[in-house]
Amino acid sequence: MHNIRKITEDIYYVGGSDRRLTLFENIFPIPRGVSYNAYLLMDEKTVLLDTVDSSVGRQFLENIAYVLGSRSLDYMVINHMEPDHCALLEQIILRYPKVKLIGNAKTFQMVKQFFDFEMEGRSITVKEGDRFLTGKHNLSFVMAPMVHWPEVMVTYDPESKILFSADAFGTFGALNGAVFADEIEFDKDWQEDARRYYSNIVGKYGTQVQALLKKASGLDIQMICPLHGPVWRKDISFILDKYMKWSTYEPEEQGVLIIYASMYGNTENAADILAAELVKAGVKKLAVYDVSGIHMSYLVSEVFKYSHLVIVSPTYNAELYPVMDQFVRDLKALNVQNRKAALVESGTWALSAAKKSKLLFEEMKNITILEPVVSVKSSVKESDRKNIEELAGVILKSM
Repeated sequence: MHNIRKITEDIYYVGGSDRRLTLFENIFPIPRGVSYNAYLLMDEKTVLLDTVDSSVGRQFLENIAYVLGSRSLDYMVINHMEPDHCALLEQIILRYPKVKLIGNAKTFQMVKQFFDFEMEGRSITVKEGDRFLTGKHNLSFVMAPMVHWPEVMVTYDPESKILFSADAFGTFGALNGAVFADEIEFDKDWQEDARRYYSNIVGKYGTQVQALLKKASGLDIQMICPLHGPVWRKDISFILDKYMKWSTYEPEEQGVLIIYASMYGNTENAADILAAELVKAGVKKLAVYDVSGIHMSYLVSEVFKYSHLVIVSPTYNAELYPVMDQFVRDLKALNVQNRKAALVESGTWALSAAKKSKLLFEEMKNITILEPVVSVKSSVKESDRKNIEELAGVILKSM
């Protein structure tokens, strides 16, 4: 049975939500599921904007058939070729054999890589600023390479003032009956998933997101229709402001994030003492996580949130603790920058965790290492506590 929502009088939401999938891209936990969005324009010509993941394929095809009724599908715009948005492309062609595909040159290179159907006479190649008249709507196309694949483009409809934004402005989470952000308490219930989606999926490409935001600033946008998560039709400045912060690697909050690893509890004790000292000094925005007990994607999201990061790690085989090493390397891979970092290391016979952390942070942009580095031999002693208290004071002063 169809399950559609009207976006405007002639634009329909025809996507669906998947609550069975546990790992997005087989990496990132999605305990609240995820939506795969697609949109259908019913003008003089009918235009489908993107498809969905195969997991919601049946719902998607029923939605399209219901909205089209006795009409056929004339065109399909491909904004993004990632399989969770193009999986049903061949099914669309089988059901609507006269449909023409609209995409850019890189789009069609990827279509040929994923599919074997005949492209001759079926494709319409567009470039930056090109327009496509469907009747009263005159769609224009804006290239958005590396947000977050090289072929990505977004589609702007000046008639309805809608930006069909591909993976930009998306979020994890099944829609649960809602389609619009103003139908839910986004800042309370969805903001964490939005940041986790951005930081892990798009986070590396801040420069490219900035380029897209600059282009978007020249458009009269009254609604944003992403490929994941709710549609924005009110308070658009909220999500635009978040993207501006995230893409410039500006922290959302002046606060402290303590990430620790601990084999037997001694290093954890150092992290807890530091947290207590910071709270006693008046720091209210503070979070503490065991790197071994939570998925990296949540920690990466928290790094994008807070201004200060403290790495508290034991030495392991004369190296940084393996899970902590992976975490810091993830930050480097995602181009994290503009943070102040503090280091607490522990070890019994070879203290080198801080040195190894420093080497990684030195390869990143605008990471300021706060001194002193605290070194704990085996377990926290009174002299170590004094050093931790000193570090807490330095962190507080730097805020």
